Amino acid sequence: MRVTLAHVGGMNFEAVGDNGRRVVMSAAPEAGGGGGDNTGPRPMEMVLMGLGGCSGIDVLSILHKSRQRVSACEIGIEAERADAVPAVFTRIHIRFRLRGERLDRNKVARAVSLSMEKYCSVTRMLEKTAAITHDFEIAESAPADGTQA
Repeated sequence: MRVTLAHVGGMNFEAVGDNGRRVVMSAAPEAGGGGGDNTGPRPMEMVLMGLGGCSGIDVLSILHKSRQRVSACEIGIEAERADAVPAVFTRIHIRFRLRGERLDRNKVARAVSLSMEKYCSVTRMLEKTAAITHDFEIAESAPADGTQA
């Protein structure tokens, strides 16, 4: 895996991954960034986005393999950082909000636990400095045929 970054003005960098996708990151205004343009997310926000993406992919993959029909997945992450430099994450809470038809609560709990406690590489790295907690919510979707659940 390889990424490259190029300075694109102000305190903004464009990053490009192996797949050619591009993303711009910006420094916070108090760190001299943005110049009022707030072009992209902060690097530490990108880390949390990576956590959400990594764990979300795990959870959906596990649920798909267990024949769960997920119609929507939303992941919310809240984090606290150390007051001193380096301002690493010290606490992170991730909440999975899943919607689907007749989702099995035990299978969802298992999928979330497997991701957060075994599979998610980003979690494995971040847990070196942060206490990471997680939970989930399930909302029932109406059946596709319009019948009552």
